[in-house]
Amino acid sequence: MDAIRLHELTPGKYSLLLNAGSTDVDDVIAELGHEPNGYFWEGIAQLLVSTEAPALEGRFGYDPEGGMFVAYGTDRDALEELATLMRAVATDTERARQLITSAKANGFEFDD
Repeated sequence: MDAIRLHELTPGKYSLLLNAGSTDVDDVIAELGHEPNGYFWEGIAQLLVSTEAPALEGRFGYDPEGGMFVAYGTDRDALEELATLMRAVATDTERARQLITSAKANGFEFDD
């Protein structure tokens, strides 16, 4: 089952959801000293946007909770691109480990 889903809430309004604690990389996240909650995944999203997809900056908002990451907005293409970036992290333990380790080395702080 895919932990990441894009929903159209009302015509033209979209929400990208990730069920925290249900990804393939939860054990790696915990091993590296983090809680795989919605706030942690917001940090991953912000990190991915700032380092790999700066054109996405400002095209959607974030509204995470403990059990779920949420990004929302009217730009479906931007949210689909974010979903692709996040899915690559959420399904690949080595990718997740590299991203988290690199973030720590560069002083990025996750709010988990």
